[in-house]
Amino acid sequence: YAKLTGANFNQANLANANMTEAKIDRAILRQAILSKTDLSKADIRGSDLEHADLRNANLREADLRGSDLQNANLIGADLSGAKLDGANLSDVKSDESTIFPEGYSLN
Repeated sequence: YAKLTGANFNQANLANANMTEAKIDRAILRQAILSKTDLSKADIRGSDLEHADLRNANLREADLRGSDLQNANLIGADLSGAKLDGANLSDVKSDESTIFPEGYSLN
């Protein structure tokens, strides 16, 4: 698995990448294109994902605690089993195809 702690992927195009179990905590992924990216079981704690495009991304069991996902596009994303404690999900874009962890509510 990739170890990318603190990496700067600001505005990077990582669409369709396989980042399963990647360690990308405290990374800058602001405005990154992560559509259809497999981030299942990835450690993304404390990362900046503001305005990131996560459409149809696989975030199953990802650790997003303390991450900033403000204004991120989560339409079609699967966050089942993801850890979201302390994450900022204000103003995210989601719809009925977005899967949040059981019992989680944006409201």
